[in-house]
Amino acid sequence: MVGVLDDILRKALEYKGSDVFIVPGAQIMTKASGKMIPITEDRAFPADIATLVDRAYELAGRTRETMDAEGDDDFSFAVRDLSRFRCNTYRQRGSLAMTCRVVAFGVPNPIDRHIPDVVMRLADLRSGMILVTGPAGSGKSTTLACMVDKINQTRDGHIITIEDPIEYLHPHKKCIVSQREVPGDASSFARALRAALRQAPDVIMLGEMRDIETISTAITAAETGHLLLSSLHTLGAAKTIDRVIDAFPANQQNQIRAQLSMVLRAVVSQRLILTKDGTLYPVFEVMRVNPAIQNLIREGKTHQIDNAIFGGGEDMLSMDTELARLVKDGKIEKEAATLMAIHPETVERQARFMR
Repeated sequence: MVGVLDDILRKALEYKGSDVFIVPGAQIMTKASGKMIPITEDRAFPADIATLVDRAYELAGRTRETMDAEGDDDFSFAVRDLSRFRCNTYRQRGSLAMTCRVVAFGVPNPIDRHIPDVVMRLADLRSGMILVTGPAGSGKSTTLACMVDKINQTRDGHIITIEDPIEYLHPHKKCIVSQREVPGDASSFARALRAALRQAPDVIMLGEMRDIETISTAITAAETGHLLLSSLHTLGAAKTIDRVIDAFPANQQNQIRAQLSMVLRAVVSQRLILTKDGTLYPVFEVMRVNPAIQNLIREGKTHQIDNAIFGGGEDMLSMDTELARLVKDGKIEKEAATLMAIHPETVERQARFMR
């Protein structure tokens, strides 16, 4: 027997793990600073995992109905005096498996998470669309939560979050915060977003834009004077814009380019890189939409956006420049930076000439 879920999760936190992997035939593992560390000596068998999965559903206060019907399920739960966890249960080769992402109680401090001021200042915007992008596990949800918390602390209004599942719990501060979970509180993102427009929101945080209906409704929400925050699994501002536009049929894409050029306020892209001391450090790219970038979006010249970001001033951050800065400061290896860079040949040159 591999043990009790609560103890497994506690041990993962002792290792400072970010994720826990429970898969038949393998030891239960946690990922810490990009490395896989075994939590149990014994391999997990299907009967063990079924017990662990049942405990996760018990902690979440929900049934396995979605899991049994669809083959996978997303939800979140909390272990008292320990942490919150985002969980995905699924079937693989006929057996149950589960992955749990650690989500701390309370909203994280942006300084502790190395989120730069240029990103946090985006929370001062009053309308339009802000997209936070990056691969899975890069910290998009944390960045969005920090921005929502800043809004919650600094101005009056109604914030609506729509997530699958809810990760960070936001207390009511200066704002009233409504948090809806898909599918528990709403059947889909698109339905919850349409309903949100009738709930007098000032700010909408949409966990992810997954389909054409959700993207279209999100653009409409941003057009009607709301501030809309969301995420996409893309990397870089240019690819993000292409991803949004390519979601639509060819005969609608010119119209969407025009709409997006008017409502998009910023794209934040982030990735995690392994430092010399073995920790993960976030690297950001920030594109603020100015008249020049509006024209590039409208005219379909997204391939020129990287150059616009590089020369865009203090409101912009180039990921290649940030990587070069980390190399210069001795935080990361040059090889790690060039692997992650958009234009690897420029990183070393920038690092060499930085003051």
